[in-house]
Amino acid sequence: MSKLKLHGYFRSGAAYRVRIALNLKGLSYDQASVHLRRGEQFSAAFSKLNPAHLVPALEDGPEVLRQSLAIIEYLEETHPEPPLLPSDPAGRARVRALAYDIACDIHPIDNLRVMVYLEKILGLDQKARDAWYAHWIRLGFEAIEATLARGAGTGRFCHGDAPTLADVCLIPQLGNAARVNLDLTPYPTIRRIAGECRKLEAFQRAEPQNQPDAEA
Repeated sequence: MSKLKLHGYFRSGAAYRVRIALNLKGLSYDQASVHLRRGEQFSAAFSKLNPAHLVPALEDGPEVLRQSLAIIEYLEETHPEPPLLPSDPAGRARVRALAYDIACDIHPIDNLRVMVYLEKILGLDQKARDAWYAHWIRLGFEAIEATLARGAGTGRFCHGDAPTLADVCLIPQLGNAARVNLDLTPYPTIRRIAGECRKLEAFQRAEPQNQPDAEA
């Protein structure tokens, strides 16, 4: 079996998701740092791995996988235990919807290249950029909180009593929220679930500060 190699950046929310998934599945992997703030994603070597110049990228032997959710679904298919998606179609759709609320509707609007555009092209200062960042997280968390609080499928975690793809996406987004000091008081269900996730070693080992390329 080939050794997995994850190309990422300690502060990347998308790479964080993949680290959690790898840990939950008990998979061993090497890490290669791609320092986004130094522009290493545009290097010739990394461009061959991912022409989109985004992390993460996962090497599995000759296969090079990109896009965090596609990578996690690949891991789900190649290493199905423990599962990160429910066995029933409705449950899988619910978990995917919660994951997409974050990965499609919040994160892309707030990622580094958007922040750089807001600063360099539109001339927004740090305060304005943080306000932008917080606005989109707040909007998304309102919908997620309502879904989790009212949904019969919610258990100890976002869906049931074991972590799923939804939890894998939620925790990194909470980390991003903390960076702009977003008040989480309006989201008690999200906070409760986050507390359960953070009890697990798989989530703890994936935290940005615990990565080899972590900076103060």
